[in-house]
Amino acid sequence: MRKVRTRFAPSPTGYMHIGNLRTALYAYLIAKKDGGDFILRIEDTDQGRLVEGAVDVIYDTLKDCGLHWDEGPDIGGDYGPYVQSERMDNYLVWAKKLVENGSAYYCFCTEEELDSRIPKKEEGGEMIRRYDGHCRNLSKEEVEAKLAAGTPYVIRQKMPSEGVTTFHDLVYGDVSVENKELEDQILIKSDGMPTYNFANVVDDHLMGITHVVRGNEYLSSSPKYNLLYEAFGWDTPEYIHCAPVMKDEHQKLSKRNGDASYQDLVAKGYLTEAILNYIALLGWSPKGEREIFTVEELTHEFDLSGISKSPAIFDPEKLKYINAEYIRALSHDEFKEHAMPFIRQAVRRDDVDFDILCDVLQPRTEFFSDIPEKLSFIDERPDIDPELYNSKKFKTNAETAQPALEASLKVLEELGDYSVESVHSALLSLVESLGVKNGWILGPLRVAISGVQVTPGGAVELIAALGKEETLSRIGSALAAL
Repeated sequence: MRKVRTRFAPSPTGYMHIGNLRTALYAYLIAKKDGGDFILRIEDTDQGRLVEGAVDVIYDTLKDCGLHWDEGPDIGGDYGPYVQSERMDNYLVWAKKLVENGSAYYCFCTEEELDSRIPKKEEGGEMIRRYDGHCRNLSKEEVEAKLAAGTPYVIRQKMPSEGVTTFHDLVYGDVSVENKELEDQILIKSDGMPTYNFANVVDDHLMGITHVVRGNEYLSSSPKYNLLYEAFGWDTPEYIHCAPVMKDEHQKLSKRNGDASYQDLVAKGYLTEAILNYIALLGWSPKGEREIFTVEELTHEFDLSGISKSPAIFDPEKLKYINAEYIRALSHDEFKEHAMPFIRQAVRRDDVDFDILCDVLQPRTEFFSDIPEKLSFIDERPDIDPELYNSKKFKTNAETAQPALEASLKVLEELGDYSVESVHSALLSLVESLGVKNGWILGPLRVAISGVQVTPGGAVELIAALGKEETLSRIGSALAAL
C-alpha cells in the first residue's frame, strides 16, 4: 500500500472561510490517522485574484489550529516547489505531451470568433458557452503554420465524444458522466498559465498525492481529471468530495453575505480549539454520543464513513455551546489570559480584583466578545431604576431596600477583609441575625452596586471585586437616591 499523502491547496485570495478550513482539517485527519503526510501547496496561478497578505493568513490559521504540514513552501520537501507559480516550467511540458499522444490540441480561436460562432446558452441558471471543437481536426501542417506565424493559442483537452466516464468517490460512491457532456476544457491559457483544473492534476501526481479532499462542486469536474490521469497513464487518487457548508437550506456561507470567516470568529472571542471541533462536525458524525474532541483525539476518531452526503447547516448556537464547553474547561489563568482584552474594553479602572471578575465570568461566558456588555457598570454605575428592587420571591421593593442597605452598610463598614469568603460570611451572619431570606439583603445590594438587572455574579462577588471604598460609595449613593 502507498503511504497516504493528502494536500491542502488553497488560493491566496483573502480570508480563510469555514469551508476551506474544514477541507484542510479533513485532509489533515485522513493523513494522520494512517501515519501519512499532510502537504501544503499554494495555488496562485490565477494572478488577478491574489490578495496581499493572504498567504500569511493561510500559514497563521493552520498553525493556530495545530494543522502542521509535513511539506510546504516554507519548510520545503522532496516534491517542491510548493507554490504553483514557481512550477511554471512543468505545465506546458506536460500539456505538450498530451498534444503529442492525441489527448489534447492547440486551439487558435479568438474571443471574437468564439462570440460570433458559439452563442451562450442558459444551463442551470447560468449562461454557458460550450466550445464547439473547431480546432480539434486541424491538420498537422495547419497547426505548425499557425505556430510558426506566432498565432496566439490555448491548449485544450480532447474529450471523447461517446461513452461514459465513471469514477469512484469514497463519499458518493460511483459517479458516471456521459462524455458528450464534457467540454474540451482549456489546459494552458493564451498567456501560458495553466488552468486550475490542469495544474492541480499535474501537481497532485508529481507530489504523490493519494487522497484528494475537496468540495462536491468539483464532482462534475472529476471525470475530466480522471481522463487526464488516463491520458498520462497515471494512477488516479482516491476522491473525497464533501457537501457544502450552508448558512441555511438555500444559501451557502459567504463572506459577501457577511458570514463569519475563521478570523472573524476568533475576533469575536471563540476559542480556536472550539472552532476546529465544531468544523469537524459540519458534515461528519462521530460514532457514539461524544462531540467534544481535541485535534489529537480526532485523528483517532475520524472515519470516512461518517462523512455525510447532505449539506451541513452552520449553527451559531451549536458553536456557542461547544465554545462554552471549552471555556469552562480552561484553567483560571488560561481564562484570564483570553478574557482580559475583552474585560479591558469595559473596565479601564485598575482598583478592581480581576481574578474575582474572571471567576464569576468563566461559567457564564459563551464567547469572549459578550464580556464587555456584562461589565458595563463597573467603571460607572448607571442611575438606579427603583423597579429593580422589586422581587415577589423575596418580597422586596424600594421601601424594603432602604433598611436592608442601611444594615448592610453598617456591616460592610466594619469589615476589614473584602475577600469573597469574608464578605459572604459577614452578610450571611447579617441575614441570620435579621431572620430574613438571603435575597432580602443580597438582592438590594446587587442592585445598589450595579444599577442593572443582570450581573455576572451576585452581590458578594461584586462587592469583593470592587473593594471596600467603591462598595461603600455605591451603597451610600443608592441610599441617598431612595
